[in-house]
Amino acid sequence: MPWLARAFLCALLKNLFKVSKRCAVAWAVRWRAECSDNPQLLSVVEAEMKTVFVLNGPNLNLLGLREPTIYGAHTLADVEQLCAQAAARNQLALRFHQSNHEGALIDWLHEAGQLQREGQLAGVVLNAAAYTHTSVALMDAIKGAALPVIELHISNVHAREAFRHHSYIAPVAKAVICGLGVQGYSIAIDAVAQVLLAPAA
Repeated sequence: MPWLARAFLCALLKNLFKVSKRCAVAWAVRWRAECSDNPQLLSVVEAEMKTVFVLNGPNLNLLGLREPTIYGAHTLADVEQLCAQAAARNQLALRFHQSNHEGALIDWLHEAGQLQREGQLAGVVLNAAAYTHTSVALMDAIKGAALPVIELHISNVHAREAFRHHSYIAPVAKAVICGLGVQGYSIAIDAVAQVLLAPAA
Protein backbone atom coordinates (compact mmCIF):
# COMPACT_ATOMS: atom_id res chain seq x y z
CA MET A 1 0.00 0.00 0.00
CA PRO A 2 1.47 3.42 -0.94
CA TRP A 3 2.63 5.56 1.99
CA LEU A 4 0.08 8.28 1.22
CA ALA A 5 -2.77 5.77 1.39
CA ARG A 6 -1.40 4.44 4.68
CA ALA A 7 -1.25 7.93 6.13
CA PHE A 8 -4.83 8.51 5.02
CA LEU A 9 -5.98 5.25 6.66
CA CYS A 10 -4.24 6.17 9.90
CA ALA A 11 -5.86 9.61 10.02
CA LEU A 12 -9.24 8.15 9.10
CA LEU A 13 -9.09 5.55 11.87
CA LYS A 14 -8.13 8.14 14.46
CA ASN A 15 -11.19 10.20 13.49
CA LEU A 16 -13.44 7.14 13.42
CA PHE A 17 -12.39 6.21 16.95
CA LYS A 18 -13.55 9.63 18.12
CA VAL A 19 -17.01 8.97 16.65
CA SER A 20 -17.51 5.21 16.93
CA LYS A 21 -14.89 2.87 18.38
CA ARG A 22 -16.78 -0.26 17.31
CA CYS A 23 -17.15 0.96 13.72
CA ALA A 24 -13.48 1.87 13.52
CA VAL A 25 -12.28 -1.47 14.90
CA ALA A 26 -14.53 -3.41 12.53
CA TRP A 27 -13.25 -1.38 9.59
CA ALA A 28 -9.64 -1.84 10.67
CA VAL A 29 -10.04 -5.60 11.10
CA ARG A 30 -11.46 -5.84 7.58
CA TRP A 31 -8.37 -4.12 6.19
CA ARG A 32 -5.86 -5.65 8.61
CA ALA A 33 -3.92 -7.40 5.87
CA GLU A 34 -3.34 -4.05 4.19
CA CYS A 35 -2.24 -2.48 7.47
CA SER A 36 -0.08 -5.30 8.85
CA ASP A 37 3.21 -3.69 7.78
CA ASN A 38 2.31 -0.26 9.17
CA PRO A 39 3.25 -0.13 12.88
CA GLN A 40 1.69 3.30 13.36
CA LEU A 41 -1.66 2.22 12.00
CA LEU A 42 -1.62 -1.06 13.90
CA SER A 43 -0.79 0.74 17.13
CA VAL A 44 -3.86 2.94 16.66
CA VAL A 45 -6.06 -0.09 16.05
CA GLU A 46 -4.68 -2.38 18.75
CA ALA A 47 -4.71 0.33 21.41
CA GLU A 48 -8.50 0.34 21.12
CA MET A 49 -8.94 -3.45 21.01
CA LYS A 50 -9.00 -5.80 23.98
CA THR A 51 -6.40 -8.55 23.86
CA VAL A 52 -6.81 -12.31 23.97
CA PHE A 53 -3.78 -14.34 25.01
CA VAL A 54 -3.39 -17.82 23.52
CA LEU A 55 -0.71 -19.68 25.45
CA ASN A 56 0.68 -23.07 24.51
CA GLY A 57 2.77 -25.30 26.71
CA PRO A 58 5.46 -27.94 26.23
CA ASN A 59 5.83 -30.00 23.06
CA LEU A 60 3.11 -28.11 21.19
CA ASN A 61 5.87 -26.78 18.93
CA LEU A 62 5.89 -30.37 17.59
CA LEU A 63 2.30 -30.23 16.32
CA GLY A 64 2.10 -31.87 12.91
CA LEU A 65 4.95 -34.23 13.81
CA ARG A 66 4.02 -35.56 17.24
CA GLU A 67 1.51 -38.43 17.33
CA PRO A 68 -0.65 -37.18 14.43
CA THR A 69 -3.27 -39.84 15.17
CA ILE A 70 -3.93 -37.99 18.44
CA TYR A 71 -3.05 -34.38 17.68
CA GLY A 72 -3.69 -34.22 13.92
CA ALA A 73 -1.58 -32.94 11.06
CA HIS A 74 -1.89 -29.20 11.72
CA THR A 75 1.26 -27.36 12.76
CA LEU A 76 1.57 -24.69 15.45
CA ALA A 77 1.80 -22.12 12.66
CA ASP A 78 -1.56 -23.38 11.37
CA VAL A 79 -3.01 -22.95 14.85
CA GLU A 80 -1.67 -19.40 15.11
CA GLN A 81 -3.28 -18.53 11.77
CA LEU A 82 -6.58 -20.02 12.93
CA CYS A 83 -6.39 -17.96 16.13
CA ALA A 84 -5.56 -14.79 14.21
CA GLN A 85 -8.67 -15.28 12.07
CA ALA A 86 -10.84 -15.90 15.13
CA ALA A 87 -9.44 -12.87 16.94
CA ALA A 88 -10.02 -10.64 13.91
CA ARG A 89 -13.56 -11.96 13.55
CA ASN A 90 -14.21 -10.99 17.17
CA GLN A 91 -12.40 -7.64 16.97
CA LEU A 92 -9.68 -8.68 19.41
CA ALA A 93 -5.93 -8.18 19.38
CA LEU A 94 -4.02 -11.48 19.63
CA ARG A 95 -1.01 -12.48 21.70
CA PHE A 96 0.02 -16.00 20.67
CA HIS A 97 2.89 -17.77 22.45
CA GLN A 98 4.37 -21.22 22.96
CA SER A 99 7.06 -22.34 25.37
CA ASN A 100 8.49 -25.56 26.71
CA HIS A 101 9.33 -23.75 29.95
CA GLU A 102 6.91 -23.29 32.84
CA GLY A 103 8.38 -19.95 33.89
CA ALA A 104 7.77 -18.39 30.47
CA LEU A 105 4.10 -19.36 30.66
CA ILE A 106 3.86 -17.84 34.14
CA ASP A 107 5.46 -14.61 32.90
CA TRP A 108 2.87 -14.36 30.10
CA LEU A 109 0.07 -14.98 32.59
CA HIS A 110 1.47 -12.13 34.68
CA GLU A 111 1.47 -9.89 31.58
CA ALA A 112 -2.15 -10.85 30.99
CA GLY A 113 -2.85 -9.96 34.61
CA GLN A 114 -1.42 -6.48 34.07
CA LEU A 115 -3.71 -5.98 31.06
CA GLN A 116 -6.58 -7.28 33.20
CA ARG A 117 -5.90 -4.57 35.78
CA GLU A 118 -5.81 -1.96 33.00
CA GLY A 119 -9.12 -3.16 31.57
CA GLN A 120 -7.49 -4.24 28.31
CA LEU A 121 -7.73 -8.04 28.59
CA ALA A 122 -10.44 -10.06 26.90
CA GLY A 123 -9.31 -13.39 28.29
CA VAL A 124 -6.73 -16.17 28.13
CA VAL A 125 -6.90 -19.44 26.20
CA LEU A 126 -4.43 -21.81 27.84
CA ASN A 127 -3.29 -25.14 26.47
CA ALA A 128 -0.82 -25.96 29.21
CA ALA A 129 -0.23 -29.43 27.72
CA ALA A 130 1.49 -31.73 30.25
CA TYR A 131 1.78 -28.87 32.77
CA THR A 132 -2.01 -29.12 33.12
CA HIS A 133 -1.50 -32.23 35.23
CA THR A 134 1.50 -31.09 37.27
CA SER A 135 1.74 -27.32 37.67
CA VAL A 136 0.54 -25.78 40.90
CA ALA A 137 2.53 -22.69 39.84
CA LEU A 138 0.35 -22.11 36.77
CA MET A 139 -2.77 -22.55 38.87
CA ASP A 140 -1.46 -20.00 41.38
CA ALA A 141 -0.59 -17.51 38.61
CA ILE A 142 -4.14 -17.70 37.22
CA LYS A 143 -5.75 -17.51 40.64
CA GLY A 144 -3.48 -14.72 41.85
CA ALA A 145 -4.29 -12.48 38.90
CA ALA A 146 -7.98 -13.48 38.82
CA LEU A 147 -7.60 -14.21 35.12
CA PRO A 148 -10.55 -15.27 32.94
CA VAL A 149 -9.06 -18.46 31.49
CA ILE A 150 -10.40 -21.12 29.16
CA GLU A 151 -8.48 -24.38 29.52
CA LEU A 152 -7.99 -26.05 26.15
CA HIS A 153 -6.82 -29.45 24.93
CA ILE A 154 -6.66 -30.67 21.36
CA SER A 155 -7.35 -34.28 22.32
CA ASN A 156 -9.96 -35.66 24.69
CA VAL A 157 -7.70 -36.04 27.72
CA HIS A 158 -10.39 -38.00 29.58
CA ALA A 159 -10.21 -40.77 27.00
CA ARG A 160 -6.45 -41.14 27.48
CA GLU A 161 -4.14 -42.24 30.30
CA ALA A 162 -5.46 -41.84 33.83
CA PHE A 163 -2.79 -39.30 34.82
CA ARG A 164 -4.20 -36.92 32.18
CA HIS A 165 -7.63 -36.90 33.82
CA HIS A 166 -6.54 -34.54 36.61
CA SER A 167 -6.13 -30.81 35.89
CA TYR A 168 -4.66 -28.18 38.18
CA ILE A 169 -5.99 -25.55 35.75
CA ALA A 170 -9.68 -26.54 35.67
CA PRO A 171 -10.52 -25.39 39.23
CA VAL A 172 -9.43 -21.83 38.38
CA ALA A 173 -10.69 -21.76 34.78
CA LYS A 174 -13.98 -20.35 33.51
CA ALA A 175 -14.44 -23.29 31.14
CA VAL A 176 -12.70 -26.34 29.69
CA ILE A 177 -12.69 -27.34 26.02
CA CYS A 178 -11.16 -30.63 24.91
CA GLY A 179 -11.33 -33.18 22.14
CA LEU A 180 -12.31 -30.83 19.28
CA GLY A 181 -8.91 -30.79 17.61
CA VAL A 182 -7.33 -27.48 16.67
CA GLN A 183 -10.80 -26.06 15.96
CA GLY A 184 -11.10 -25.86 19.73
CA TYR A 185 -8.86 -22.79 19.61
CA SER A 186 -11.28 -20.92 17.37
CA ILE A 187 -14.22 -21.97 19.53
CA ALA A 188 -12.38 -20.83 22.66
CA ILE A 189 -11.66 -17.37 21.22
CA ASP A 190 -15.31 -17.07 20.17
CA ALA A 191 -16.25 -17.94 23.76
CA VAL A 192 -13.87 -15.32 25.14
CA ALA A 193 -15.55 -12.66 23.01
CA GLN A 194 -19.16 -13.80 23.26
CA VAL A 195 -19.32 -15.18 26.81
CA LEU A 196 -16.49 -13.82 28.95
CA LEU A 197 -16.83 -10.29 27.55
CA ALA A 198 -20.62 -10.33 27.44
CA PRO A 199 -22.28 -7.91 29.87
CA ALA A 200 -23.93 -9.57 32.83
CA ALA A 201 -27.66 -10.13 32.36
